[in-house]
Order: sequence, then C-alpha cells, then structure tokens
Amino acid sequence: MGYFTSLGKELDKYLEPEQIELVHEAYLFACEAHKGQKRRSGEAYVTHPIAAATILAKMRMDYQSIIATLLHDVLEDTGLTKEELADSFGEDIAELVDGVSKLTQISFESRAEAQAENFRKMILAMVRDIRVILVKLADRLHNMRTLGVLPPKKRRRIARETIEIYAPIANRLGMHSLYIELENLGFQALYPMRYRILNEAVKKAHGDRQRIIDEIEATLKTSVKKQNVVVYSVYGRQKHLYSIYKKMRTKHSSFSDIMDVYGFRIVVDSVDACYRVLGIVHNLFKPVPERFKDYIAIPKVNGYQSLHTTLFGPYGVPLEIQIRTEDMDKVAENGIAAHWLYKSTGLNADEAQARVREWVKGLLEIQQSAGSSLEFIENVKIDLFPDEVYVFTPKGDILELPKGATPVDFAFAVHSDIGNSCVAAKVNRHLAPLSVPLMNGQTVEIITAPSVSPNPAWLNFVVTAKARSNIRHFLKTQQESESIELGKRLLERALDSFGMSLKDIDAKKLKTLVAELNYSSVNVLYGEIGLGNQVALLIAKRLLVSKKRIENLEGIVGQDEQHPLQIKGTEGMVVRYATCCRPIPGDPIVGCIRAGYGITVHEERCEKVAKFRNKPERFVNMAWEDDIEGTFKVDLTAEVINQRGVLAQLAGAVSAAEADIDNITVDPRDGECSRVQLTIVVRDRLHLARVMRRIRAINSVTRLIRGKKGAL
Repeated sequence: MGYFTSLGKELDKYLEPEQIELVHEAYLFACEAHKGQKRRSGEAYVTHPIAAATILAKMRMDYQSIIATLLHDVLEDTGLTKEELADSFGEDIAELVDGVSKLTQISFESRAEAQAENFRKMILAMVRDIRVILVKLADRLHNMRTLGVLPPKKRRRIARETIEIYAPIANRLGMHSLYIELENLGFQALYPMRYRILNEAVKKAHGDRQRIIDEIEATLKTSVKKQNVVVYSVYGRQKHLYSIYKKMRTKHSSFSDIMDVYGFRIVVDSVDACYRVLGIVHNLFKPVPERFKDYIAIPKVNGYQSLHTTLFGPYGVPLEIQIRTEDMDKVAENGIAAHWLYKSTGLNADEAQARVREWVKGLLEIQQSAGSSLEFIENVKIDLFPDEVYVFTPKGDILELPKGATPVDFAFAVHSDIGNSCVAAKVNRHLAPLSVPLMNGQTVEIITAPSVSPNPAWLNFVVTAKARSNIRHFLKTQQESESIELGKRLLERALDSFGMSLKDIDAKKLKTLVAELNYSSVNVLYGEIGLGNQVALLIAKRLLVSKKRIENLEGIVGQDEQHPLQIKGTEGMVVRYATCCRPIPGDPIVGCIRAGYGITVHEERCEKVAKFRNKPERFVNMAWEDDIEGTFKVDLTAEVINQRGVLAQLAGAVSAAEADIDNITVDPRDGECSRVQLTIVVRDRLHLARVMRRIRAINSVTRLIRGKKGAL
C-alpha cells in the first residue's frame, strides 16, 4: 500500500469497499503520473496529494472529492490531458481537477494578473461544482503546513494570499477549524517574530487562566444539570493567535485586555434546550446589555447557528458563551463539508450549502461585470467580510449584508436593476441618506425612478462587491457609449471642415482604416476619438487623402472655427468641465482634448488654454446649445467685513437667488476683513448674475469677483 496506508485507514471509517478501491486506483494513477518528481523538501511529490486527500477524508468528504484531490496536480505538472483523465475516472472528476489546475498555457504580464486569472477560473468552476474549492483549500492547507522549505519571499507571498483570500473563503464556507489553521499558519509565515512572541505570551498566560476556566466550567455544568437539560459538553474556548493579533491591532487593545475575556461553549441535544440554557446562564451571571445574538433564528451567511451572549462572570471577568446543538457544532466546524457527512441529521448542512450556492452565484455576477481578473479578485476580497448586519425588506424578508453596508448596497443586493435606478431610501419608514450605514433589525425601503442611473460618488461609500462591480460596470458602459457618440461628432465636424461628411465616406475605406489601426469595429474607432486617443483631424485626413477633389488638405485646416462643436451639458463623463475656470452656459468656451479623458471644456480666456491653441489636433472650438440642461458649479470670491452673521447673510443671499452652495471656505485676512470663497451651483450666466447682485447688496461685502483669487 505504501503511502496509501494512513489515507486508507481514514477511508475505512466511512466509505464503501468498492469506493475505497476506486480511490486506490486513483492513488496508483497519481504515483505513476508523478513518478520521479520531488517536492522541495526532497520527499516524493505524491506525498502532497495524499496529505491533501487525508485532510478531506477526515472531514468525511465523498470519494469523488478524494480522487480529485489525489489527482489535482496531474494536469498542471504532468503531460496528461483532461480528456485522458475523463476516460480513466469520469467527467465529474476531470472537471474537479481542471477547476483547481492553474492556467499554464497562457502567458500573463505579471504574477498578480496570473494569480487573479487562475482564481477567476477556479470561481467559475465552483459555480459548476462547489467541491472545487474544498479540494483547493485542502491543497492550500497542506502547502501551508510544509511552507518552511520555501525561500522567505515566496513564503510571505503565499502566506499573504492565504490570509487575504483562502482563509476568509474557508470562513465564508463555515469551515471554522480549517479557517483557524490557515490563519495561524499564514500569521506564522508572514510575521514569524510576532507569532513567536504572542505564542509564548499565550502559553505563559495559560497556567494562570486555567484555574478560573476550570471553576467556571464546573459552575456552568452544575447549574445546567440541575435543570435536567441534556448537555453533551461544556468547555472553555481558546482564541487562536491570529484572532488575538487582529484584535490587538484593530481595537488597539493590550494583550492582557484580550486575554481577560473567557470564552465557553455549551453543546446540548436540542434547539429548545439552547434557549433553556440561555435562561439558566442569564440567571447565573448578569448579561451585558446589547451583547446577545441569536444566530439560531437568523443563521449567519455561511450557515453558522448558535446563541451568543456575554456575561459578567465571577471576579468581574467577562464571559463569552456560545450555546448550540451537536449538529450545529458539527456544521460550525466543517461548514459546507458537513453536507456530505451530516445531511441525514438535519437541515443545517443543506441550508449551509444553499447559502454558499447563493454566494457563489453572487460571485458569478461580480465576475461578469468586472473589467479584469485583477478587479474581480479585489471585489471578491471586499466580499469576504467577517461580520454581517441583518436588515428587513418591506415585505419582512431578511437580507444579510456586511457591516457598514448602506441603502445602496441593500438596493443592489435585492436586484441590480433596483440598485441602478435607486434615488432615495427609507430606513424604518423615515427618509435616510443613501450613504448611512445600516444597523441590525432595520427595515429598508428603496425608492426608484426609471430615468436615473448610478452616481460615481456611490463608490466612495458602498462596501459590497456586488454594488461596487455593478456601479463600475455601468459607468464603464456609459463612458463607452458616450465616447462613441462624441467621437462620431468630432469626426463629422473634422470632415465638415473639408466640405465632406461621414455619408460621403466609402464604407470600405472606413473599414480598411479600422483594420490598419487594429480596431475590431468602427465604434471602437469612434470611441478612441471620443476619449482623445485618436485625433479626429488626422483620421479625417487619412479618410480623405485619396479624394482627388481635395488638393491641399493643409490649407483647409482651421476652417472649422465657423462650425463649433455644440454641447448641452448632459454629455456625461467624456466631456468634463475645467475646475480652473469653471465655464457655465453663456460663457465663450473652447475644448482641449486629452488622451484617455475626452474633452475638457474651458472658458475661452482661461490661462491654461494658451498651450493648446498651437495644437489644432488637440483644440476644439465649442459653443453652448440653446436648450441647456442641468446645473453647473462656479467659484466666487468675496471680501467681507468681519461681523456676526455675515456667513448666514451670504448663504441667505445665495438661497434667495435660487442657487445652492456646494462648498465654502473662510480665510481671515486680518482682524477686520476675511476672504470668503464659495463654490455655488447655477443654471447659466444670467442666473449667476442674479446671485452676484444679491451678494453685492449685503453691506458687509466690500468686493465680489468670479473665480478663485489668491488676493483681491
């Protein structure tokens, strides 16, 4: 049997003989495939897949998962193909193995991009079969256990990836014991000195704590048994090292503060007994207000169920107590893996798997709207949150969101369309800002409007990956369509300066130019023009250079001044308004094209325009359309006499003129005067004039000019 002995003993405990025989065949296959290959430690390579398979065998995973784990490196490290694997062991196992295999045939620009793309591939495989991630976690756990033989730089990189991605995934899947070991091993590899010091401190504190733990355990057992409750176990819980380290860092707590908290777990025979024990311990020790959580009635997102309460214990020490049934305890330790072993004992494991499938489905949505694999992996990191808040829909349904989630996160969690058309929110029947963090137990109602779209400012406060990826996807799509429209208008205008239009251009000529520039379509060319990556004037010349009627193109350049590009204020992200001069409707304007940014609109007299005037390919004459939509920001600088209530007078004057203040700053000049700089929101130049008349009418205002000036 060789290396198979220890794995075989574990499999004998729960698999059928014929299933064990199939696993043994896979073991022999793996031995042959990895023949001659060694690990960095010098051991035969096959010891790694066997160790990973043993990890899953201890979780009592099905035989297909065990086989896939034994074979998980054959596609990556040997000459075998997926088809050959399917012929020998079936399509399901081949798919599992392929799901955890890295993309070795594709070259990537960076290691980060390669890792991100491999992770994206694994997530897509998870959608088809959730066992892919279990095989990967077992593989990662054994690699972490044997990390010591690797060079320090590689060790730290793998450890960081484990702490940031794989440990949180294990936690999200409810696999508590595996999650703790991954975090501790990652902590040890990433910060060996901190790990050693903290480990020694915990060992030193253990002896002092044990007497108190034993005393409290005895008290709890005696009190519970007196009430005739069937108790399977009562024991003190130890915090794992990385958990202690995180709390010390995030809460700025000392080691002694964290170690002063004592944790206990009480495992009973039924849900009814959980609540009875809760009453017993609350009667025994005083509970800490607002520190009770019922994860039995409302399970965590990973299927975890338990009652949590914090008590004032003997000697004034805080006690954190978890109360759960035996089934809940098994699911808490093994999470989704419990589905395969404990699915006959209750609904917990099935619910855990259903919740995980919902999460994986959400990851698929995030992947579809992510622009790149790097963006996708960043979104997944955001989504792997440790704490949740539970809020209600108006119909009474419970929705789980990460701590710090806002009504916008809630809207996207309900449905992408609701998030995209969200305009306002009601929290507990009262209007609330879209950026307000939600709290447990609140009822949230989203108000939508069909004509609205996501605001880029939402990216500053949303916390869920689904909301962030949907907003980014919408903005990218919007920018793409806007840049195509603008690019088409710029090219039309450039052709017009030569007395031509797009209608006069032969379609074949346009397609040829698109091919020469290596673009996939005409719309891509328009988009590149709109973003400023291609110059409309030069593209027009290339399209017209073969026209015999155009004899001297250079002589015609510049005639477009009579045909300015007209804008109406709603062009979107590819037409920006310069913050240096803040042009508004009524101002004479020009446009400056910057590669990748589109057009920036300046006031004609703006100092920054001068450098563009000698670059006709980057300079655009512009004009406002007659029907302007929207509002525009403009800067004002006022010199005022220091008097009580002068700022209120300024605000009142702006409001009376039906304008809004976007920002206000005060710079005291001396004891008598101050300079006040306001950014106000107006419709056009006439509206601005009305605002300025109102401000000048204030007695305390000695001077008012438009713009931000260093000195008046």
